[in-house]
Amino acid sequence: MNGEHRQQPLLLGGFEIYQNWLNVDMQAGLIEAARNVAAAAPLFRPETRFGKQMSVRMTSAGHWGWIADAGGYRYAPRHPSGVEWPPIPEPLIEIWQVLTGLERQPDSCLINFYGENARMGLHQDKDEASFEWPVLSISLGDDALFRIGGTERRAPTQSVWLRSGDVVIMGGAARLRHHGVDRIRHGSSRLLPDGGRVNLTLRIVEA
Repeated sequence: MNGEHRQQPLLLGGFEIYQNWLNVDMQAGLIEAARNVAAAAPLFRPETRFGKQMSVRMTSAGHWGWIADAGGYRYAPRHPSGVEWPPIPEPLIEIWQVLTGLERQPDSCLINFYGENARMGLHQDKDEASFEWPVLSISLGDDALFRIGGTERRAPTQSVWLRSGDVVIMGGAARLRHHGVDRIRHGSSRLLPDGGRVNLTLRIVEA
């Protein structure tokens, strides 16, 4: 890790953005860990509640994983194939502990893969049992244009480019702000041979 807990983050809309916090070796290690998770619980393409497939592919690790289909958006104890979610890789737990300072560990890690044309519309993370805990997000690979709004969907927004190795903490008053990814800058990173972005988000799901 390049960063330390005392590093001053960029503050944007209440989001704490630790820029270039993970060094190249750590980034590569997290990519390998994500590949291992995906080998046990393969990437899948969730559907919106309207039956449209999302442009990102995803999987999860931990006690809970996030799924979306005609039944709605929710956390589930198993992958859609029926297999159990793999454990959260230990390096991710360490990052959580250092940057959040919390004794309680996350019980879910969502892994999203963004291909060249993938995006994520403005949304709130509110499928968890409690919103008192932060969400920690790690960017790996290609740059992503990250948009931050307010607690109301029509609130004004502001954007920032997230780059490989950046870590974002969304907590406190910012916990229920809308946010999304408008696009990625394909080929802007050499971390993934064929380009793309991997986003890892650590969450506490249970009350």
